[in-house]
Amino acid sequence: MNDDSQILIARLLSHQTLRRDDKLVKRVLSDEQFRTEVDARLLAVGLKLLDNVYADHVTLALHRAIEPKIFGAKDIWQNNNFGLSRDGVALLVVLWAQIILPKRERQETHQHAEDDQNDMFGVDKPLPRAEDTSIGIAYKALLADFGDKLGKKTRLDMNLGILSKLGFIERRGDIIVEGPLLDLLMDTDVLKERIVNGALADVFKRAPAQIIPVPRSAPPIAANDEPEEEILPAFDAPPPAPIDLPEGDETPAKD
Repeated sequence: MNDDSQILIARLLSHQTLRRDDKLVKRVLSDEQFRTEVDARLLAVGLKLLDNVYADHVTLALHRAIEPKIFGAKDIWQNNNFGLSRDGVALLVVLWAQIILPKRERQETHQHAEDDQNDMFGVDKPLPRAEDTSIGIAYKALLADFGDKLGKKTRLDMNLGILSKLGFIERRGDIIVEGPLLDLLMDTDVLKERIVNGALADVFKRAPAQIIPVPRSAPPIAANDEPEEEILPAFDAPPPAPIDLPEGDETPAKD
């Protein structure tokens, strides 16, 4: 039994997310044998490691094959294990579309948040980290654009608080930015076309005047350091099953 794989899994269960620059995380992402061992141990208990190159964190999630046994245990399929209401799920999708899609575009063109859009040498730079391409959304703009459809100010504030507690977003005064889970638990390949050309097509046709680059001032957590703030365990927050969009669509979560 490899103690490192045991430690990595235990830390992910305890802290929900770990940064990609963590020593053991870097190892599991680069060492094929170590990754195989970690994956096998997670699969034995119905879990899997979630990561993508565009996110600064990794996390654990339920394996797709076991979801029916968990979410289908009652008469009605529990398609939202985070306890979010319908307007809360809709807000999550809106925030994902407004924050993650612009961030992905910057990363794919190798631009930092403060870079000149006309930088002809941008593609020669390394892929920027999520924190270097962080896109902030003004709370007042979110309320003006979606408040009426998402339960007005009271419901919007309540759902923003829940999403912040779950790790999907962070609040920086009047600005809402990406949390560690927002780019991990949503499948961009599945959602992008349906969102940009479907549910939120009218939003993406407008000029993004209210989108604000927000450099992340907090220093990254050093490898194997314990976070000071208590974080929900991973078993309370596996990835959601199919997400209900505002207009009644169903969008599958990331495998």
